[in-house]
Amino acid sequence: MTRESKVVINTADLKLDHWKQGELYESVDTSFGTLLGLAGLGVSYNEVPPGKSGCPFHNHHVEDELFYVIAGAGEYRFGGERHAIKAGDVLGAPAGGPETAHQIINTGTAPLVYLGISTMAKTEIVEYPDSGKFLAKTNRAKTISDDCKPGRFRYIGRPEGDLDYWDGEPGA
Repeated sequence: MTRESKVVINTADLKLDHWKQGELYESVDTSFGTLLGLAGLGVSYNEVPPGKSGCPFHNHHVEDELFYVIAGAGEYRFGGERHAIKAGDVLGAPAGGPETAHQIINTGTAPLVYLGISTMAKTEIVEYPDSGKFLAKTNRAKTISDDCKPGRFRYIGRPEGDLDYWDGEPGA
C-alpha cells in the first residue's frame, strides 16, 4: 500500500465524474481500487440515470467482471439474453468471446446504482459486438528505462483494417 492508500472508503466520500455520450450513454461514476491500494483488482462506483447505460455491449477476453446492484432496477444484457435486475443482485461477466458480452441498462424510473469489480490484466482485448469494433490495450507499469513513455498502448479498430504480418516491414 502507498501512503495515499486507505483501507476503508465510504462511497459517499468519493469524487464522482458526470459524463454523457449521445442519447443512450450517461453515468456519474468513479474508479477507486487504487485508492484502496489494489493493483490487481479494479473497483468502480456507478450511478446510471433512467433510460441510460454506462457502457456499450462488450466482452473482455482476459478480465472477469462482477457487478453488485446497490439500488434501482434495470436490465442485464448478457450474450443473447436479457435479465431483469434489482437491488441486491450480483451479476457475473466472465472473460470470453461474444457469448459473454454484457451491458447494464437502467430500465427503471430511479438511478441504477452499482459497484463494478474486475480483475486488472496487463494486456486486454475487448470486443463490441453491436458496432463490430475491438479494443487492444496494455496497462504496463512504468520502468526506469521507459520513464519518458506513457506505459500503455491503446488501439480501437475494426477487423476489416487487418494487415498482413509482414506489411511495411523493411526487407520483407
